[in-house]
Amino acid sequence: MHRYWLWLRRRARAAREIYEGLYVAPYRSQIYRAYRQEQDLFLLSAFSDLLGAPNPAAFYTLELYPELIAQFHEWHVRMGMPQAPDGGFRCC
Repeated sequence: MHRYWLWLRRRARAAREIYEGLYVAPYRSQIYRAYRQEQDLFLLSAFSDLLGAPNPAAFYTLELYPELIAQFHEWHVRMGMPQAPDGGFRCC
């Protein structure tokens, strides 16, 4: 009985790899690009007060700042800003 479950598990893994190869792999870059755009939009809305735009949700996003600092650094470098905008904290 144990061999049967191992055989079934291998077959399921092979089926999953075939599925990913046929249906997910061609769109992986588009999925990643859409994820990156959503992440950028969220960071922009969370840190908009650092960029000079009023942030109506600042009270709710304040608790997220410690978690988002490393992502903010990657974001501002990717957006072409060599240093973070002046906003009260330094990430670089």
